[in-house]
Amino acid sequence: MTINQNFRKYRSIWISDTHLGSRGCKAEFLLDFLQHNQADHLYLVGDIIDGWALRKRWYWDTFHDQILHLLFERAQRGTQVTYVSGNHDEFLRPFIHHRITAISLEDEVVHTTADGRKFLVLHGDQFDGVMQFARWLAVVGDWVYERLLVVNNVYNRLRRRMGYPYWSLSAYLKHKTKSAVNFISAFEETLAKEAKKRQLDGIICGHIHHAEIRDIDGVLYCNDGDWVESCTALVEEWDGSLHVVRWSAVNDSVKQIDALIPTNAVVV
Repeated sequence: MTINQNFRKYRSIWISDTHLGSRGCKAEFLLDFLQHNQADHLYLVGDIIDGWALRKRWYWDTFHDQILHLLFERAQRGTQVTYVSGNHDEFLRPFIHHRITAISLEDEVVHTTADGRKFLVLHGDQFDGVMQFARWLAVVGDWVYERLLVVNNVYNRLRRRMGYPYWSLSAYLKHKTKSAVNFISAFEETLAKEAKKRQLDGIICGHIHHAEIRDIDGVLYCNDGDWVESCTALVEEWDGSLHVVRWSAVNDSVKQIDALIPTNAVVV
């Protein structure tokens, strides 16, 4: 495996909501991130493979293949890779506590940081009232979201041709909508309460595509974001400190991503 010039090694990395298999996935950004960053512990925090999208229409390209190959290679070379299932890859939930080669499948785990803090790691859909009690509404919302991402992709191709960096239209609209902001806040507080109930120091999740680290009533809530809008990951430094990496903003190499064209994308 080639190590890039700007390669970083962390104690732990959390990524979620990559939605491999959907047209909204920023697979080229994710591959670039994985090629430049490594960790002793790598957590895939749900919605990594988008089963919902693949059931509707098959989409897979060389970036997707390279990502899976890299993940399996890292696991076989000693990286502790844990795949925590989400709602879009719920087809894996019957296989929790099993392994795919060297990758562990779980529904949730507890991670201990280098400074001794304990964090519950799960996707978060278990605490989403829409997912639990109005699944049909979640499916409709997912369809609307996919259409918005198509517009977002076209818009960003134009931006890059004009020399502007990546910008998420869908994330902007989400954060400007009062109901969405209220939903995010309620979701964060619910998960923080769950961690506190379990007497843990914090919680690490995904699901709502909104990267965040904040203290909620003495519990550290951490969301690693997504790879369809914000292209973010949560990382743990060797002293146990946590922070969000916004990959589209920190690595100049993503400016060249438009030149990478999948050679064998399969669409059904």
